[in-house]
Amino acid sequence: MNYGTIPGVSKPVARVVQGTIMLRTSERERSFDLLDAVFAQGGTTFDTAHTYGQGDVERALGAWIGARGVREQVVIIGKGAHPMQGRQRVTPADIASDIGESLERLGTSYIDLYLLHRDDPRLPVGPIVEALNEHQRAGRIHAFGGSNWAPERLVAANEYAAAHGLTPFVASSPNLSLATQAFAPWEGCLSVSGAEGRAAREWHAAAGMPLLTWSSLAGGFFSGRFRRDNLGTFESYLDKLCAEVYGSEANFARLDRAAELAAQRGLTPAQVALAYVLSQPLEVYALVGCQTGAEFRENAAACDLRLTPAELAWLEEGAPR
Repeated sequence: MNYGTIPGVSKPVARVVQGTIMLRTSERERSFDLLDAVFAQGGTTFDTAHTYGQGDVERALGAWIGARGVREQVVIIGKGAHPMQGRQRVTPADIASDIGESLERLGTSYIDLYLLHRDDPRLPVGPIVEALNEHQRAGRIHAFGGSNWAPERLVAANEYAAAHGLTPFVASSPNLSLATQAFAPWEGCLSVSGAEGRAAREWHAAAGMPLLTWSSLAGGFFSGRFRRDNLGTFESYLDKLCAEVYGSEANFARLDRAAELAAQRGLTPAQVALAYVLSQPLEVYALVGCQTGAEFRENAAACDLRLTPAELAWLEEGAPR
């Protein structure tokens, strides 16, 4: 595992971040076995959210952290202020409510890095920045950023922070993957993938803002389960969504190229796809949703693979390498 640093977070942050949406308190043994396997392989950083499993995911993660006594060894990336029942919730009151509930569920006094799960561009950034600074001063969160926040909103927030002597946003969490999205899988989501995301990637590179990239492996598109001839056969919600969002011919061509490069390197297409994300000229931490320790081991191995700019361009568009 490779690690990096994010301003305000006192611990090393793993370059491959394990998602937690698959955790269940009702499946304690399975959930603990997965977390044990990830942690044993250097996976010390976990992404969770107030909305996942209506709070059950945070409870499961918190139960494992408490049982293993590893709070000071792990980095919790928490998210809040997600829309609920059709109501936008990026408000100081909702942020306070979500942080309080998340801390209680996780059984901890602080969250290492707190991300606003969505933005509400209709609202001024000032009260949002003020609220996050208040929680940071109180020690409830150590650093904060935005998930699915556009560069112009991040700029506005950090200009407000600078003008008022406040702590700025230190991280951004959009989608970034070799596979591009036909449409946003959930309302309010933002991607910096592909040609359409180039300007946003260039802004993040110039700003030096770390990226925590969700769906780095395109929801399992590079697993080998999705083929041109079986897209209409999936039954689970997430598999259907993956087929609809990523099942384009352009993406299958990228999958073909990833498989070709994988064969040459003795790797899997998923490892190549993850290396594509981690090899970007950006400060990237890739979020993945491994279901087993073996899957995480495979993903962690991609940390050691660095692709050249020519290889990145070839994977994207088939340009000569």
